[in-house]
Amino acid sequence: MTEYGLETYGERVADVYDSWYRLPNVDEEVAGLVDLANGGRALELGIGTGRVALPLAARGVEVHGIDSSPAMVEQLRAKPGGDKIAITIGDMADVPVDGEFALIFVVFNTFFMLTDAAAQSRCMRNVAAHLSPGGRFVLRAFVPDPSRFVRDQNLEVVNVGVDFVRLDASIYDPHTQRVDTTQMHIAESGIRLVHARLRFAYPNELDLMAQLAGLELESRWASLARDPFTVDSQFHVSVYRRP
Repeated sequence: MTEYGLETYGERVADVYDSWYRLPNVDEEVAGLVDLANGGRALELGIGTGRVALPLAARGVEVHGIDSSPAMVEQLRAKPGGDKIAITIGDMADVPVDGEFALIFVVFNTFFMLTDAAAQSRCMRNVAAHLSPGGRFVLRAFVPDPSRFVRDQNLEVVNVGVDFVRLDASIYDPHTQRVDTTQMHIAESGIRLVHARLRFAYPNELDLMAQLAGLELESRWASLARDPFTVDSQFHVSVYRRP
């Protein structure tokens, strides 16, 4: 790989994405989003293989989606109900769709796939422009913890089995808050490499981006089940509202 683009990660991981990343609380996520949609239509940024969008649509919510990876969307389309969701292929920072939504959401740390602060801020502004009055933008992401990097590097064992091991090797740039990670799946059948690039932001940074976009922080929880957010929380669900 010589270049990394918006679609690179999704194109390289689409066929194994659902098996590599298990979702223990899909029902919890969907129930929380149904409540926040409040009967209106919803837009998912980085809809991917539809792991949240499809059960959300099955609950009666009109769901639209944006994704940069045709391969990820192909996985979604192959699932029951996947042909009924309107999807736009493009840059989620531009929010390239028509109309307004009661709920726009991005989960699984996908907001951080926008790899610089300018793109993240642009996304916030465009989200605000597509929210109906009183509409909500829900962002779920990890709380950054740079202490896990030693000399700006980290090697982590993610999973092991009888005939495979999965490792994540990461390089961290503290000046840009960017992390480059190569996920390695090493098995008897061969080696699979998937590269991911992200730029993380702290909750207070996200709050400022939202404020500058004309949104206000309504709630912050540790999960979509509304567990309290504390100093020990590893993830946050931030709910921004258009006044």
